[in-house]
Amino acid sequence: MADDEQQNRIYSDNKANDTVNKLTHRIIGCAMQVHNSLGNGFQEVIYQRALAIEMNFQGLSFEREKEMPIFYRNEQIGIRRVDFFVENRVMVELKAIEKIEDVHKAQAINYLEAFGIADGLLINFGGRSLEFKRLYNKEIVRNPSF
Repeated sequence: MADDEQQNRIYSDNKANDTVNKLTHRIIGCAMQVHNSLGNGFQEVIYQRALAIEMNFQGLSFEREKEMPIFYRNEQIGIRRVDFFVENRVMVELKAIEKIEDVHKAQAINYLEAFGIADGLLINFGGRSLEFKRLYNKEIVRNPSF
């Protein structure tokens, strides 16, 4: 690869990472606002509805309960709904449990890989403090910058 091409690719990758970093920061800010207002103890669907209102208020575009197919050897084997797909870039999975466990992270990463999405957030409203994990699809994102 020519030096100019490599420089352009690095610049493009850094710009894309910066865009995703800013977007995930905005999403987390929306979730913090919801958690600060409602606290913990509600069912996940309550937080999902409140987060939709807050993200809309903050000017973020998203699809809620987006149905996405899952394939195996090019055959569709099921459909899974992601809680939010924000700005056509970041998958957001919500929980309202006491604590995020490794199994929840693994499940969300599997969704990223199955759907071919690079970046995701796992957000838990169930604790006294908001808990969130930034996730990425290792097949797409080689050097996450978070």
